[in-house]
Amino acid sequence: MDPMYSESENFAEIENTLDNDLSVEVEDRGSGDNSELDQEASRLIPGLPDDIALFCLARVPRRYHVLLKCVSRKWRDLVCGEEWYSYRKKRNLLESWIYALGRDKSEQLCCYVLDPTRLKRGWKPILGLPHRCIRRKGVGFEVLGKKLFLFGGCGWIEDATNEVYCYDASMNKWNQAASLVVPRCYCVSEVLDEKIFAIGGIGPNSSNLPSWETYNVETSSWTLHEKPNIFPDIEDSIVLDGKIYIRGASSPLSSSAFVYDPSSSTWQSVASELVSGWHGPAVVVDGTLYVLDQSSGTRLMMWQDDIKEWVAVGRLSPLLTKPPCRLVAVENNIFIIGKGLSTVVFNVENARNMDGVLVSTSIPKSISDDDVISCKAITI
Repeated sequence: MDPMYSESENFAEIENTLDNDLSVEVEDRGSGDNSELDQEASRLIPGLPDDIALFCLARVPRRYHVLLKCVSRKWRDLVCGEEWYSYRKKRNLLESWIYALGRDKSEQLCCYVLDPTRLKRGWKPILGLPHRCIRRKGVGFEVLGKKLFLFGGCGWIEDATNEVYCYDASMNKWNQAASLVVPRCYCVSEVLDEKIFAIGGIGPNSSNLPSWETYNVETSSWTLHEKPNIFPDIEDSIVLDGKIYIRGASSPLSSSAFVYDPSSSTWQSVASELVSGWHGPAVVVDGTLYVLDQSSGTRLMMWQDDIKEWVAVGRLSPLLTKPPCRLVAVENNIFIIGKGLSTVVFNVENARNMDGVLVSTSIPKSISDDDVISCKAITI
C-alpha cells in the first residue's frame, strides 16, 4: 500500500468505525449508588474533574487528535467542538497545518495537508472531496476558523456556480454550505474581520463581476456588495495592515491594484511603488509583505514600507522549487509550494544566503505531479 495514502485511509477507517461501533459503554451499573456511577461515567477522565481533564487533553499535540477522537464519543465531541478550539486558542496551544488545493493530470481537483512539525512525512491526501466540484476550474479556496471553504467555479460545459462546500478540519468531513449570492468563478478571496471576502471573478455567460460578497459565519450567509470600478481580471490578493489589497493581471508595461478599507467600506487605488514590484504570489509575515518573483527563476522580494521600495531577500535554488509556486505563512516561516507539491521552507527571522541563494529547508519529494492552485493554513 502506498504509504502516502495508508495513514489517511487508516484514520478515516478508524473514524468511520467509531461512528458505527462506539457503543462500548457500561449499561448495567450493578446495585450500587447509581448516581455516583453516573456522575463518574460522565467525566472525561474517570477520577478527575473535567476542568483538570481538559487541561491535560488540550495539550496533546494536534497530530494525535485523531486518536483522541477514537477513545469515546465524549472525547470525539470534545475534540470536534468549539470549547476545545476556544480553550486551545486562549492558551496559545493552537497548531497550524497547511492545506493545498491542486489539480492532477486528469484535470481533477485534489486536496492535501502538511504538518509543519513533521516535514519528513510530507503531504497527505484529504479524501472525500465533493464529487460535484472535482472537475471545476476557478474554484475559490479560503479558510475561516477551523473550516476550509470551496466556492464557485465553472467547467467546460458548466456555467459559473454559486455552490459552496465546507471541510471541517477537526471532524475531517465535507459538507455543503450556504451558497454565494451570485454564481462566480476565478474570484480571489481573503479573510478580514472574521468574514470571508469573495471578490470579482467571472459570472454566468462569462460576464465580468464588479462586485464582492462577504460570508458571516454567525448567520451562515453571504452578503452582496457592488463596486462598479473593480477591474475584472483580478490575479492576486493579500491582507495587509487590516486592509484587503487586490492586484490585476500583470503585463510587461503596467499593473494596477486597489485597496479596501473596512472602516469606510471603500476601494481606493494603490500607490504605484507597491504595485511595481508585486509580480507574483504574495504573503504577509508579521506585517511585512513578501512576493515571489518567478519571471526569471524564483526570487523572494520584500516590500519596505518606510522607504517605499522593494528589496531582494534572495534567490531560491532551482533544484528545490518547481514554478509556478504558491506561498503560505506559518508564524515566521514562509512555505513555497510548487508543482508536484515541491515545498521549500524559509524562516524570515533567520534569513541567510550563500552567493545570493537563500538557505532553506525542503521536504521529501511527492510522487504526484499536481499543479498547486492555492495554499492556506488552518489553526486548531
